[in-house]
Amino acid sequence: MPRRPMKNEKANDFSGTIKKLFKNMKKWRVLVIISIVLAASVSIISLITPNKLSDITDTITKGIAPNSEKFEKIGKKISSNLSDKEKMMAKSQLIMTSPDISLEDKSKFMEIIQKMDKKNNRLLELPDSILLIMFDDIKVDNVTISSKDQIKTLRVMAKMDTQNPEKALKSFDKLPKSVYNLIKPKMDIDSIKSIAIFLGILYLIGALFGYLQNFILSTVSNRYAEKLRNDISNKINKLPLKYFDSHEMGDILSRITNDVDGIAQHLNNSLAGLVSSLTQFIGCTIMMFYTNWIMALTAIGSSIIGFIFMGLILSKSQKYFNKRQEELGNLNAHIEEIYSGHNIVKVYNASDESKKEFDRLNNNLYTCNLKSQFLSGLMPSLMIFIGNFGYVAVCVVGALLTMNDVISFGVIVAFMLYVRLFTSPLSQIATGMTGLQSAAAAAERVFKFLEEKEMNLEDDIKTKLKNDSVKGNIEFKNVHFGYDENKTIIKDFSVKVNSGEKIAIVGPTGAGKTTIVNLLMKFYEINDGDILIDGVSSKDLTRENIHNLFTMVLQDTWLFDGTIKENIIFNRKNISDEQIWDVLKIVGIDHFIRSLPGGINAKIGDNDTISQGQKQLLTIARAMIEDSPFLILDEATSNVDTRTEELVQKAMDKLTKGKTSFIIVHRLSTIKNADLILVMNEGNIIEKGNHDELMKQKGFYANLYNSQFEL
Repeated sequence: MPRRPMKNEKANDFSGTIKKLFKNMKKWRVLVIISIVLAASVSIISLITPNKLSDITDTITKGIAPNSEKFEKIGKKISSNLSDKEKMMAKSQLIMTSPDISLEDKSKFMEIIQKMDKKNNRLLELPDSILLIMFDDIKVDNVTISSKDQIKTLRVMAKMDTQNPEKALKSFDKLPKSVYNLIKPKMDIDSIKSIAIFLGILYLIGALFGYLQNFILSTVSNRYAEKLRNDISNKINKLPLKYFDSHEMGDILSRITNDVDGIAQHLNNSLAGLVSSLTQFIGCTIMMFYTNWIMALTAIGSSIIGFIFMGLILSKSQKYFNKRQEELGNLNAHIEEIYSGHNIVKVYNASDESKKEFDRLNNNLYTCNLKSQFLSGLMPSLMIFIGNFGYVAVCVVGALLTMNDVISFGVIVAFMLYVRLFTSPLSQIATGMTGLQSAAAAAERVFKFLEEKEMNLEDDIKTKLKNDSVKGNIEFKNVHFGYDENKTIIKDFSVKVNSGEKIAIVGPTGAGKTTIVNLLMKFYEINDGDILIDGVSSKDLTRENIHNLFTMVLQDTWLFDGTIKENIIFNRKNISDEQIWDVLKIVGIDHFIRSLPGGINAKIGDNDTISQGQKQLLTIARAMIEDSPFLILDEATSNVDTRTEELVQKAMDKLTKGKTSFIIVHRLSTIKNADLILVMNEGNIIEKGNHDELMKQKGFYANLYNSQFEL
C-alpha cells in the first residue's frame, strides 16, 4: 500500500520559531526567568571558586616551604653588620690588636678588608676567631641570633644552589636552630579553614540553586507540553473536515506525541544549560583577564578554534534536524496506514511492497538522524580535544611565568580550572543549540498545526433548535458545493423532505451521496444555496446544535477501549441497564452479549476479536440509544449477513419510526419501503420517487436495481 512521498520542505525559521516558542510560554515567564537567574548564579559561583582554590593553594604552598622572604630579611640583617664603616674600623682595630689572632690571619684579614667594596664573599675564608669579633648579636622578630649562628647562616647561604629547588630545600636543614625556627614552614590553618568553609558554602549554595533550577524548568517544560496538548486537542475540534481529508492521520499523531514530547524534553535539557553556559563563558573570560592577561590570551587562543568549528557545524546541521522531524511524521503516517489496513495488505499480497515503502521511509529517517546526530556529536568531542590542548598550553606558559616570578603556582591551578570552565561551555552551548534546533523543528510543526485555518466562529449565532420541539422538515435549496473551488461536485441540488419520511439516497460511486450528508451535518460549508431545518437555515445554527439533532451510523465501525455499556451509552447520561438490554434485543445481539463474561460490563475494544458485523450491530445499538429527531444511515448494514440484515432492517423500521431518516445504500433491496428515493448521478438528482414508481419508469434506478440480480 504505497504512499505518495511528501515533498521536502526548506529549513525552518529558527529564530522566528524560537521567539514564537518563548512568547507562547508567557504564562510561565516568571518561573523561566527565575530558572535562568538560578542557572546564571550557579555559573557565577563556579567562576568564584577557582580564585579561592588559587588562594588556598598558595597558602598551602607557603605552609610546606620555608619562609624565603624572612630568610632574605635575616640575610640582609646579618649583612648590615658589615655595612657600617665606622663600626668596621673599630672591629678592625680590635682584630689587629688582639693577641689571640696570628699575624698570618691578620694579614689575610687586611687583604680582604681592602677589597670589601668590590667583593666580600671571601670574608667567610677568615677564621671564626676573626668573624666572631666582626659580627654582633642581632634580633629578628624578637629572636636573638648570635654571631656564631650568623656566621653559620652565611656559610650555608654561600653554598646554597638556588638553581636546584630540591637541593636548596635540603640546605635549609643545615641552618642554625635560631634561624631555622624563624623561617621553618608554618601552615596557616586559620586561613585555610576560612577559605575551605567559604568554598564549602559556595558549593552547597550552587548545588541548591542547581536543584531548584532543574525542578522549576522540569515543571515548566512539562506544564508547557500539557498546554500544547490541550491546545492541540481544542484545535482538532475547530478544524474543518477538509484538513483531515488532506493530511495523513499518522503525521497528525506524530505532531501530538513525538513533537510535543520533543519540545518538552529539549527545553528541559537545553534552556538552562545554554543560559548557564553563556554566563559561565562570559564570566570565565572576564575572570581570566582579571587574574592574568597573558594566561588569559593563552587559554582563549588555544580554544578559539572551537568557535570556528561550532559555527560551521551549526550552519550545516539545522536542515537535517528539520528533515528528521518531517521524515519521522512520514514514517508514523505510513505505519498507522499499513497497520490499520493490515488485512487488506495481506489479502492483496502487498506485504513486500509495503515493506519496501517502509524501508524507504525508514532509510530516509535513518539518513537524517545519522547526519544530524553525527554533526552534533562532533562538537562535544571537538571541545574535549580543545580543552586538553588548552591544559597543555596553560601549563607550559604558566611554568615559564612562574619561573620568572610573574605569577604564583596557585594561578596555574586557577587557570587549569578556568580552561575547563572556558571550554566546557563551548561544548554545552553546542549541545544546547543542538537541543534548541530539535525543539525548533518540532515546535514549527506543532505551531503550523495550531495556526491552521479553523472553521468559522459561531459565537454570534443565537438561534437554537431543541430536539423535543423539532418537527423534522428539511429542505435543500439550490445547493452548490465543491471540495475544490475549481471543481463543483453538487450542482443546483434541491429537494424537500417532510417530517418522519424515510429518504433513501442511491447512485453510483462518486455521485455525491456522502457529500450530501456531510453538507447536511455542516461538516463542510456550502458554496451557494441553503439548507433549511424546520425552516431555519443551517447557516443560522451552530454545528454543535445540528450534530445534536442527528444520529449517524456509518459504514466504518468504531469502538473504543471500555465496556460494552460504555460504548453504547457513549456521551449519554442517565441510561439504565434495562434500556441497554432492550436496544441490544431489538438489534438482535443480546444473546452474544450475554455469552460474554460480565455481559454489558465486559471489556471490549476496536481491535478485539469480534466480527465486523457484531461491531456494526453495537454501533447501531449506540445509535438507538440516541434520541434525535433525524437519523443518517450511511451503508449501516453493509457489514452484516443476510439474516442479520433482516433483523437489523426490522430494528431500523422501529428506529426510524417518527423520525426523518436519510439512508445511503448500494444494496437497493433494503430500501423498498423508503418513502422517497433520490437517485443521484454526478451531483444532481436525476430521478426521485418510491421504489414502485422508479421501477415503472425503467430508468437509471431500475437499471441499478436489476443489475444486482444479473449474473
